[in-house]
This record gives sequence, structure tokens and C-alpha cells, in this order.
Amino acid sequence: MDTPSRRPRHAVHTFPLRYLVVVPILLALLTGYTLFVHGDTNIYMLYSQCHARSRVPWLSHIPVIGSPACFLVSFFQKAAVSVSLRAIGIMALVLSFLAGLLTVSTVEAARICNAPAVLIAYPTGSWLVFDLIGGAIVWQLVIIPAFFHRSREIILARRREGPAQLLGPADPTFGEVMRHLAKVAETVAIPIAVALGFVVPSILLLVVDTPIVALVWLFFPVWVSLIRQAARKIVLSLREVWHSSCHLESNRLALVAVYAIPIICSIISYALFLWSLTQPDDRKEMTRSTLKFIIINTFFVGLTVLYWVFVEAGWRVAAVMAIVSVLLGPGAGICIGWIYRESAVDPDGGVTVVVVGGRRNSEDDGSSEHTPLLR
Repeated sequence: MDTPSRRPRHAVHTFPLRYLVVVPILLALLTGYTLFVHGDTNIYMLYSQCHARSRVPWLSHIPVIGSPACFLVSFFQKAAVSVSLRAIGIMALVLSFLAGLLTVSTVEAARICNAPAVLIAYPTGSWLVFDLIGGAIVWQLVIIPAFFHRSREIILARRREGPAQLLGPADPTFGEVMRHLAKVAETVAIPIAVALGFVVPSILLLVVDTPIVALVWLFFPVWVSLIRQAARKIVLSLREVWHSSCHLESNRLALVAVYAIPIICSIISYALFLWSLTQPDDRKEMTRSTLKFIIINTFFVGLTVLYWVFVEAGWRVAAVMAIVSVLLGPGAGICIGWIYRESAVDPDGGVTVVVVGGRRNSEDDGSSEHTPLLR
């Protein structure tokens, strides 16, 4: 007997974009207010020293950009390099979270369905603005709305085309392989890029006390992008099979290869952080001030990501991400949550799936309000 089945419809199917972005906008306002309230004279003094050319002279004397560049380098140098175990533990935890977020962002950039969305398919610019200027506000006002906008585009396109889209439309970004990575080579290029472009510079940032290392680290989005492109080109030149598309979450070996590094970094940094809590907090005053800003930014980015997951995949995925973050660290939380998200997103929000003799057939349920989103 034919058995129709429906998945629960998530918020992204129900609400227009203008409603979905209300929460990120409120979070952006709250982020700015919190940073303003917790600002102190140490941060202003740090910039004043750069403006007076008394810090990092070879950098601060550069016209126009010298003072801001000196401030950013000094800020992260003070936050990351410390004799305090507590400071190292906190910064390592933040960096492992960024490693997980960067991996997820790069994976989404490589998916076929996101190719038409410039901000998603080419994340280097957004990451640079996040790193150099905007912090959490960039995720709240730029990156997350870009993903919501793309999801709504897919929903509306499938609503117009109907269930026939599931059987192989002309536009592959709306087709059955839409959630595939465009090239199998990405399963090699992404982990290499994250490891060499972000993890290695982050380790150097924690252990080498020099402004040059901090300056190099600040441009990690560029290094990740360049290394990914180079690695992908090399892999594609080796075998023809690397040119085909693949669904990452259906290939266990590729899944481990892509997410292993950020998860391992998260577990190690989380263990270091927990151990540091058992030791005296001997952070210097300037280190406390810089880390406070970084912690506030990271906290609000985490809240924004949880909201993103809730809107597109439901509360269960958000709960899994939060629980794993508590157990293994936020970097592992976002990676494992993202893997679970792929099986929980609503691919057929407006189509009744009927199983007939082992085949999946799609029949329109007559509803025009909810439509397929992700496959």
C-alpha cells in the first residue's frame, strides 16, 4: 500500500525573509550595545599608542592604514600570546570555534545550490570584513541574511516549478544534486585549506610573540581561499573522477576528511580550557580587556549560528549543536551539528513523498504555501 510521509516544515518555509532577519538585526544591536558597555580605557589606550606611532613603528608609520593596522595586530597579539594558561585556553577555544565555522562556510560555498549566491559561494570578502572590521555584526547583518535569501530563492523557484523539479530540472542548482559539492576534489581541498590557511597560522599566533605572525593571521581568509584553489587544481589534474559531484554526507571517508581537523582542534582546545579553569587566573589587564571583546563577539556569533540552524533545520539540530558544544567544545558542536543538519533539513516541504514498490514518487499535496527547500 502506498504510504505518504511528510517532514515537519521549518521556519524558513513559513516566514518571508523580512521576518527571518528580525532576530539577527536585534542580535546585532545587542552585540553593539554589549561591546560599548564593556569597553574600557585599555582598548582606547592601545589605539592611542598606535596613533602616536609608539607601537609597531614599521607598521604604524604607514600613511592612512598604519594606525588601524597596528591596532588590530596589537589587539590580537595581546589576546593570543600570553604567559597565562587561562588566556591561552580561552583563545584556543575561540580559534577552534572559528575553524569549525570556517569549515562549514567553505563546505556551503562548494555546494552546487549556492553557486548563484555570490556572498555564499565566495566567502573570502565576508570573512575578511568579519575579521578586520565587523566581528559578529557581519554574520548577523550580511552572512546569515545571505543564506536565508538563498533558501527563500530555492523555495520560491520550486514552488513555481512544482514536483517536476525533483526529477531533474534544467538548472542543477534546484535539482536533485543541489546539495552535492560541485567537485569531489573539494573533499581534499577544503581540509588542506583550513589546516594550512587557518589552523597553522592560529597555532603560530598562540606561541610566537611577534606582530608579523599576528599580521599574517589576520588575512587567513585569503590564505584559505588561495590554498583551496591551488589544492583543488592539483587534485583535479590527477584523476578524472575528481571532477564529478558528490554528496559529502553520504560519503563517510570524505566526511571524516573534511571535518576531522576542526573537531580534533575543538576537543584539544576545550580540554585545555577546562584545565585552565583549575589554575589561578593570572591574566594581565590588557589581555583581559582584549579577550573580553573577543569572547563577546564569539558568543553572539554562536547565538546567531544557533538561530540560523533553528530556522533552516529545526530545534532538534540546534539542540544537538548546543549539547555537543558543551561536551566537546563549540568547534566540534558546529561541525557535528552541521552534519546532522543535512539529514534534518526539509527537502520536500510542499511535496508528499509516496513510496511505491521501492521507488520514491513525488506528488503535489495541493499546498501552495510550503515547497521543497534542500536536497
